[in-house]
Amino acid sequence: MAMQRRWQILGFFYLMVFGLILWLAYQGKLPGFLTANDKAAHVILYGIATFVGHRVFNFRSGWRRLPLFPALFGIFTVAEEFAQSLSPNRTFDVGDLVASFAGIAIGWWLCERSKPKVNP
Repeated sequence: MAMQRRWQILGFFYLMVFGLILWLAYQGKLPGFLTANDKAAHVILYGIATFVGHRVFNFRSGWRRLPLFPALFGIFTVAEEFAQSLSPNRTFDVGDLVASFAGIAIGWWLCERSKPKVNP
């Protein structure tokens, strides 16, 4: 149980970092190192978020055995990308959406590979 608690704490801190990055983006104040490599930043940030979130959710699956956190985070990702079109500092970009989903897929895959093996 102690390991799960550590993942929850890490998840909380990463949520704060991710939220800060989103807030800075909507304010038009993102640091240059994040805007210079926009697509790579999407893959990395969304990959880490998915890895950590899937661990926090303890690898749970939901409807039709879809991994719960990656599925919910995917829905959030689509909504957030469309919301960017309403912001004066951001724009909708299909490339960003593809990069975000690549990060989600990579984060999920890496997390599943790290899943503890269960012996029968």
